[in-house]
Amino acid sequence: MRFVVTGEWSRNRLLQTIVLLYCVYVFGLWITNALLYFSKMGLTPDSVVSYYLGNEELFRSPRTYQGLLEVTHFHLFAMGMLLLVMTHLVLFIPVSGGLKAWLITVPFVSALLDEGASWLVRFASPHFAALKIAGFLLLQASLMALIVISIWSVFTASQGENYVGGEDGDED
Repeated sequence: MRFVVTGEWSRNRLLQTIVLLYCVYVFGLWITNALLYFSKMGLTPDSVVSYYLGNEELFRSPRTYQGLLEVTHFHLFAMGMLLLVMTHLVLFIPVSGGLKAWLITVPFVSALLDEGASWLVRFASPHFAALKIAGFLLLQASLMALIVISIWSVFTASQGENYVGGEDGDED
């Protein structure tokens, strides 16, 4: 954190390398997340319903409570940690407090929406399939925004002037 507050991260090549390589890993997650999603379903409500409720024509069984629970358990932890790291960097970028709030909130909400909609489609109503698609797309978009902004913010000048202080989140 000291590197961000003092502005050293714009001059510290090793720290820049760490952030850049982390973003490469997150981009790999972004790609594999999309590949996994599209290997199971598409961007149509029917494909989502078919995946979660099963499809006799495709010999696909409905997702089980145990299966959804295991996936959700892992995703809540992993996505929470990923978003904690990625959104933490947003605190120190040179944008308004309102934009920072959106850049922090949207990824967390979209990840919960993406995960929760799976349960809603399976156990509440197939009408929640559109919510699943929206959650996935919003999560992918917000992750890409965090990747791009993190890389941009590390390689722009005068990072130390961008430290967010105060109670309201506005720049000092």
